[in-house]
Amino acid sequence: MQDAVRRHARTRAFAEAEHVISAVLSDPGVQEARGRVEAAETELGMELCARLQPFQDRYDRAVSEGDADGLAGGCAGKHGRWGRICVLPGGHETSMEEPHWGRTSEGRPIAWVGSAPDDW
Repeated sequence: MQDAVRRHARTRAFAEAEHVISAVLSDPGVQEARGRVEAAETELGMELCARLQPFQDRYDRAVSEGDADGLAGGCAGKHGRWGRICVLPGGHETSMEEPHWGRTSEGRPIAWVGSAPDDW
């Protein structure tokens, strides 16, 4: 019985949290900030494109050839669920000198710092 009560409380807490998160993310100020962040990430991605394109090319080759070792040496950040794959070598994010860089699921160059934002 206690397990059922705990599960119900946990389910209710998650539902309430989702409601609050949805309300915050739909706020016009948050939407405006999101747009500015996306624009800055796209601009920085374009600026770095010429210098970092060889990393994208290496990643694309590793994918097309099924080169697991080549893919294993890449950034370990988990950004794929946001439609982003960082193509830089593993460890770059700890140096604070390079942002994550790659392409969006639409193929646009993009650069970002830290974890990729959730899908808003």
